[in-house]
Amino acid sequence: MDRSHALSRWRGDALAGVTVTAYLVPQVMAYAELAGLPPATGLWAALGALALYALVGSSPVLSVGPESSTALMTATAIGAAGVAHHEAASFAATLALVVALMCAIGWATRLSVVAELLSRPVLVGYMAGIAVTMVVSQLGRLGGLDVGDGDTLHRAANTLRHLGEVQPATLALSTLTLVAMLLGSRRWPHAPVALLGMLGATAASALLSLPDHGVALVGEIPAALPSPGLPSLDPELLRAALVPALGIAFVGFTDNVLTARAFAHRGDHRIDPHREMIGLGMANLGSAVLHGFPVSSSGSRTAIASAVGARTRFAGWFTLAVTAAALLAARPLLEAFPSAALGAVVVYAAVRLVDLDGFRRLYRFRHSELAIALATTASVVVIGVLEAIVVAIALSILDLLRRVARPHDAVLGYVDGLAGMHDTADYPEVRVVPGLVVYRYDSPLCFANAEDFRTRALAAVAEAEHPVAWFVINAEAFTDIDFTALGALEAVRRELSDRGIVLGLARLKHELHELLEPSGFLERVGEEHVFPTLPTAVEAFERAHPA
Repeated sequence: MDRSHALSRWRGDALAGVTVTAYLVPQVMAYAELAGLPPATGLWAALGALALYALVGSSPVLSVGPESSTALMTATAIGAAGVAHHEAASFAATLALVVALMCAIGWATRLSVVAELLSRPVLVGYMAGIAVTMVVSQLGRLGGLDVGDGDTLHRAANTLRHLGEVQPATLALSTLTLVAMLLGSRRWPHAPVALLGMLGATAASALLSLPDHGVALVGEIPAALPSPGLPSLDPELLRAALVPALGIAFVGFTDNVLTARAFAHRGDHRIDPHREMIGLGMANLGSAVLHGFPVSSSGSRTAIASAVGARTRFAGWFTLAVTAAALLAARPLLEAFPSAALGAVVVYAAVRLVDLDGFRRLYRFRHSELAIALATTASVVVIGVLEAIVVAIALSILDLLRRVARPHDAVLGYVDGLAGMHDTADYPEVRVVPGLVVYRYDSPLCFANAEDFRTRALAAVAEAEHPVAWFVINAEAFTDIDFTALGALEAVRRELSDRGIVLGLARLKHELHELLEPSGFLERVGEEHVFPTLPTAVEAFERAHPA
């Protein structure tokens, strides 16, 4: 790389660092409050995560740090652990350390394959559910209400019960800030509207003396960065952190991989899930030693970094440096941020998480996958983030098994003017070869569809227009077979043999041939009835039955 090209890339990284910091500062402070922690904790968590992720992560543009879902899960974990309010920050740092340990174990045991378990419908529904949860979690802050802790439904009910206690000044400030950010993002999509919104809200608060009217401010932020050090290793805290840390590690890792992959095509880099596992662990370790809380990655900040020119991991280093400078030099300004405006930043981020176009495309594509997305959204809101992911994965697997258990099948024939053999259901003018049934079952054979395959294969024989002499299975979709399905295949062969019908196999993959051979099944079929292509199978039938 020549020097001018390198400087050009570094300029893009530097611009990305400054621009991302403008979004990061108000955002991570808001996410810290979302987690039930002091706003400055979000800044510390971001610094530690940025410093260590860049050492091992595979994405040069991924913006790591506090993020909505892990912040919500942290708040849930703090509530479930029953720690005192003054111990919440210590427990959150311990939780981040245990998340780092979980990621290290996952990296050592190569558990990065779990990233493939979340389907697109699950992700669309999950993000919508997170958005609803984020909005509900901020309703009290937006109106200056004390709605207490609890799950999403409890907070929503408490908000409705306390509507008469809304502070007009707080509600007006948060509403105007939110509306300004939403309109500004539509008019200037690449502007740091979150920062501008916070600055505008802070100026309005100072000019109108809004704290005198009940508007709460962020308050004191420590004058120096926290001293690095391991958080509390109290056995009780560690024990309470184990289960939520496992869920946070799973959600955070999946979020990292998916976000990184979404932006990998814009550069010349490849995402390695195995490295992302240890990268997430290092990010959480960095957050823990600076007394932060569990972190993941931000899709919105990553999109900004990519859009303004980030191309190397120096973008993360620049973000780290600018954020540290902002924390040290702009502390009085950060302390004057209205808490309600931070709530508006969270709601603004939540609105941008909802993929309405994704829901529309799911509706047009397959209603069962739309149902999975909606069920995931409802599960996140009603039963919680981690439980919802488990439910969503289970629903995705069940939907997959449903499709595998009842796949499409076809009897094949010839159509004038079209090469090859085609589904008789697709073409009314199709011609079948009298005495020959060419049958295709469009799925790998397994326990879930073994009996369905046997029943439908024999039904194709029973429904044939002419007496059947040969039954040839087009095995191109048989990418695998298990022992239960082998039994069904043997049952079909035996039933056909009892009727005097020859069973043949065409387009059998080499791997499947090697799998079936030790069972003796191919020997019973006869190697002379195993054909490389459909035309060779038809030719063999015609030679055996010239009439």
